Amino acid sequence: MKKKALITGISGQDGAYLAQFLLSKNYKVYGGDRRTASGSLWRLKKLGIEDKVKILDFELAEDTNIHKIIKEGQFNEVYNLAAQSFVGSSFDTPLMTSNINAFGTLRILEAIRYYSKNTKFYQASTSEMFGGLKDEKFQNEISRFRPKSPYAVSKLYAHWISNIYREGYNLFCCSGILFNHESPLRGDEFVTKKIVKGLCKIKYAKGQPLEVGNIYSKRDWGFAKDYVEIMWKMLQQKKPDDYVISTGETHTIKEFINIACKIIGFKPKWKGKGLNEKCYDLKSSRVIVKINKKYFRPAEVDFLRGDNTKARRILNWKPKTSFIQLIKLMCEDEIQLYKK
Repeated sequence: MKKKALITGISGQDGAYLAQFLLSKNYKVYGGDRRTASGSLWRLKKLGIEDKVKILDFELAEDTNIHKIIKEGQFNEVYNLAAQSFVGSSFDTPLMTSNINAFGTLRILEAIRYYSKNTKFYQASTSEMFGGLKDEKFQNEISRFRPKSPYAVSKLYAHWISNIYREGYNLFCCSGILFNHESPLRGDEFVTKKIVKGLCKIKYAKGQPLEVGNIYSKRDWGFAKDYVEIMWKMLQQKKPDDYVISTGETHTIKEFINIACKIIGFKPKWKGKGLNEKCYDLKSSRVIVKINKKYFRPAEVDFLRGDNTKARRILNWKPKTSFIQLIKLMCEDEIQLYKK
């Protein structure tokens, strides 16, 4: 009999890639999606799997809805990827962010505890929980958490409540502390996609200069398609545990911009300092990137780099896609849209 998996947030980047992966493992895949998220399944269409996934109305803010789906579904595995996932927006909507990310996770765990105790549960935790300390060389499973946004706080609650249900109720709960992971399926709201899309618009549609915030914050960027495999691997172990998933490398947003510029066909040169720093294309002498203060967060995370030693050792996993390969994938996908 086929295993059954429920993926909340299936309309997102990770949900789509995970659905594709589980289908390749011969799972029967169900996708939880909000009723108000009509037209949001374009990623499943792009991967050619829209007709292979059964979509369920799933509201993280509604107990009755969650309990009904978990009770009737009796899923082998539940992957909780749904969230209000925009760090910047969480400062404007802290209550909604907490209700979805923190208490939404709790509602699922309560439903599993009451109606489906054999279901294995995966929680999508995040490197934003660490906050980033300049004197740290990396973050791993025992590093100190110092969240710097309502989003990070809400995710930390979900992370710890999953631990409590694992220890207190003997549920199979795992948290993947994923560092930044991108892909051609990334939403336009995220800085990496914003960079790629903005630069391509300048190149192919005479767009206005790209405006960004802090270009010196450092991140550990991986390829989302590499990361969904590790989610599945966690739930195949004999004992549930938490794992940091990362590349172990760190790069600035400025580095990301420079590489993307070269792939798209610009010759980038930065001039100026602080808010007046601009990136010029030496081929055309025009400004292609500007700094805008409005894109700085109220509390900035300056540095994140993950130590994935535990995942390598126990799960026999390592990232397959390099930083440059990742940017190339994203740029080439965007370029194809203009060529079409």
